Amino acid sequence: MRAVVLLAVVATVWLAFVAARSWSVRYRALRRLYGDAAESRGAAIDDRSVPERWLARWLIVAGYRNPSAPAIFVTITCVFAAAGLVIGVIYRATLMGPLVQMVANVPGGVGEFLAAILQSGSWILFVLAVSAPALVVRAARRARVRAIEQDLPLALELFATMGEAGLGFDAALSKIVRAQEGHRPLAGEFVNFQLDMLAGVPRLQALRQLARRVEVASITTFTSALIQAEQVGASMAETLRHQANDLRQRRREEALLQAQALPVKLVFPLVICFLPGIFVSTLAPVIYQMIEVAGGVLRAGR
Repeated sequence: MRAVVLLAVVATVWLAFVAARSWSVRYRALRRLYGDAAESRGAAIDDRSVPERWLARWLIVAGYRNPSAPAIFVTITCVFAAAGLVIGVIYRATLMGPLVQMVANVPGGVGEFLAAILQSGSWILFVLAVSAPALVVRAARRARVRAIEQDLPLALELFATMGEAGLGFDAALSKIVRAQEGHRPLAGEFVNFQLDMLAGVPRLQALRQLARRVEVASITTFTSALIQAEQVGASMAETLRHQANDLRQRRREEALLQAQALPVKLVFPLVICFLPGIFVSTLAPVIYQMIEVAGGVLRAGR
């Protein structure tokens, strides 16, 4: 039981370390982007729309923009923790004993392993209950990233086409926002960018706030290219076309990588699911005939 609990604690610490490391990498990249821009202007960036608290920022990048979202998240986590404790106590008082007795007689050491897992079931239920809100937010974050990466190539193509046709960036953005569905995350972020511009926020700062709210690599690259083009006076249409071509090339490379990794991923389903059935269907008649022949020889010998 102690070994199982220790393994669960080590796994939790490792997952927390991996999440903190990925978060620190993204934060350092964004900090370099904002810090370099601030030094070039000689002034600090006032980004009040994105709080600096890590919990608020984590919820913001997952799409939960309500000012009371951190308090709601903490409250829900506490409620789930209390529910996990109650369920764990009920499990320990009613179900743990019969289940442990049921699996204790399983031979080969499997019974002891299952009994240890069942004895630590209350702690497992508590950890799952506490982790449930964080897992929901993490799933929402992943779905949001997938939706943004799915919509961004088309948006960049439209940006580049309308820019080459002579439309400015703001006019092209308005047309793209009207053309896309309002509930899509990328369209919502573009609407927030337009609201920042209407509120008097400079374009460069509004672009940085857009990248900071989303924290997707493709959006960060897109906004960085626009900021650089705005600062050096480069052609916006040419910059958008280069960004669209680069993103298209990256998506092609990712598709090729996934296609190359597919045979390796199919090995385990083939070995576990298909090969046993193939062996049974092909070798079962031969094995049956061998058993019949051996049985006939034994009967004849008697």
